[in-house]
Amino acid sequence: MEMNPRALDVLGDPTRRAIVDRLRRGPSPVGRLADGMPVSRPAVSQHLTVLKTAGLVSEHREGTRRIYRLEPAGIEELQRWVEGLVVDARRGRADAVRVEVPAPAAVAGPGPRAETKADRAAAREDGGKKKRGKKRAGRK
Repeated sequence: MEMNPRALDVLGDPTRRAIVDRLRRGPSPVGRLADGMPVSRPAVSQHLTVLKTAGLVSEHREGTRRIYRLEPAGIEELQRWVEGLVVDARRGRADAVRVEVPAPAAVAGPGPRAETKADRAAAREDGGKKKRGKKRAGRK
């Protein structure tokens, strides 16, 4: 069974699951969804955008407010996938249909950095500690 692999990925985040649980009670503006959450209102808005992109949440405008609600089509798609999983598990099928979830893209870090004096010192066998000779007589 074909399913949107993003749906399970986005529900892996506990904040997004909490938002979905709150939306189970009915449509809500972001401010009400954010009340009592351990993250800021802008963070809740970002999580809602991810849920919307995955097809699990939709929004509509009422004046200047955006009202969010669960998207039945996206939730039903998850339900069909889980029901198929249950059927396959009951049958004990070794060849059960699997959803291929793409691996997360590697995060490109900054390019190679220039070696610094501290890097060269740390790489020395002495652990970067300079060995100093004895003080010369007469120097203060």
